[in-house]
Amino acid sequence: MRLMSRRITGGSFSRSSVLLLMLLLLMLLLMLCQHTDSVPDQKSDSALTVVENVEGEGGGGETVQDEEEEEVMMENLEVVQPTDVWQTLTPGQAVPAGSHVRLNLQTGQREVRLGEEQLKYWTQEHREGDEASFSPDELKQAMKKIKEDLNPNSVASKFRPLEELKKDMAQLDLLVETDVQIMRRLLDQYSSSNSTAEQRLNILLELEYLVHQVDNAQNLCSMGGLPLILDGLNSSDVRLQERSAFVLGSALSSNPVVQVQAVENGALQSLLTALATDQPLRVKKKVLFAVASLLRHFPHAQHKFLSRGGLQVLSQLFRADTSGVLRTRVVTMLYDMISEKELISQTGLDQVLDASHEERVQQYSQVSVEVELQEKGWCGLVPQLLESTEHDHREKALRALLAMAPVCLDQYRTDSSLLVSLLSLREQYQEMVQSEMIVGEENSYYAELLEHIDALHVKLK
Repeated sequence: MRLMSRRITGGSFSRSSVLLLMLLLLMLLLMLCQHTDSVPDQKSDSALTVVENVEGEGGGGETVQDEEEEEVMMENLEVVQPTDVWQTLTPGQAVPAGSHVRLNLQTGQREVRLGEEQLKYWTQEHREGDEASFSPDELKQAMKKIKEDLNPNSVASKFRPLEELKKDMAQLDLLVETDVQIMRRLLDQYSSSNSTAEQRLNILLELEYLVHQVDNAQNLCSMGGLPLILDGLNSSDVRLQERSAFVLGSALSSNPVVQVQAVENGALQSLLTALATDQPLRVKKKVLFAVASLLRHFPHAQHKFLSRGGLQVLSQLFRADTSGVLRTRVVTMLYDMISEKELISQTGLDQVLDASHEERVQQYSQVSVEVELQEKGWCGLVPQLLESTEHDHREKALRALLAMAPVCLDQYRTDSSLLVSLLSLREQYQEMVQSEMIVGEENSYYAELLEHIDALHVKLK
């Protein structure tokens, strides 16, 4: 504001001029007093203020008003509802804590609008048009929320005491079970007369998960769980038969200790019986999985398998299967038995051999699987798998035919259906390989199948 002055000519002031000058000075003095009273740092009877403690200042700490006094104050005062535009305040009006208040130096009036903290706790859903509308209860709750967030002691109330946490951890330690304890509990529940078929199925599912670990499978045998699993193979419930065979096969996989104990407990005979009887496909698949796990890298079990008519049981299973699923599993198992013996005999040509290896060579020499396959008619059965439309089934058949060639070569040469199948497959895979070469693919799966066919043709010449 600029104070305009007038130059009086004539060298003297009249009485009226002096009075006018004094009146102007009085008005200026009154305006300065009003400006001083309106400064925000000064305490005003018409303003709602919050006294805060500043760190490092002297005094007795933070001044906090009781909630009852705040509620009485809020009821007696006229609270202005701020908006996002500046509003003029009149004497006797209060504003919520956190509002932006300024002094307009041109008009000498105080003005208010929404502050950042208010915008944090009041969302757009409270708006109606371009103006914000807040009830007194909303203002009080928002002010309490702001004070709670600013209070450092409120953070500690959100966390549990350390001693209480220690007690909970101690209780959790008592509930922790080792795998051995879990299997003991499961076996007790399984052997209980009060257990239902559904409960036993769930128990077997949990055991199958545990016995994938070598130690757990061995502990299952030491606890006496193996006879319980073998009893499940003889159950009248096909679901228990399937689940028991699944647990047994998982426990036998790559676990020589369990393989020995299974043979000693008569597992081989129970498995062959399950294959020889009329069972659903899903049961026979799991039983075949258990038989393959028992025979793998275990010449003693393979010898017992052959001596107890295992190949006859598998041939009946092969002939009865029309889907090709069981045929593939059977042929794969036979191929594994032949290749294991061949591999161990080739390794025996090394100059440095330990005693255990020599013993294994001696054990495999007693397993005459190739001769048994020839005598039981497998030289004519395996070629039938080439008629399948699945490439994987054909691959398993070609690998088995190559492995059986030393004892079955004469029968291959007289088998007209086998020769026709080989010629047809050779043409088919040649076209597939050429198509792949056009698009830039090399070393494909079909090229590998073609190599097996060519290798078998060479042997037949």
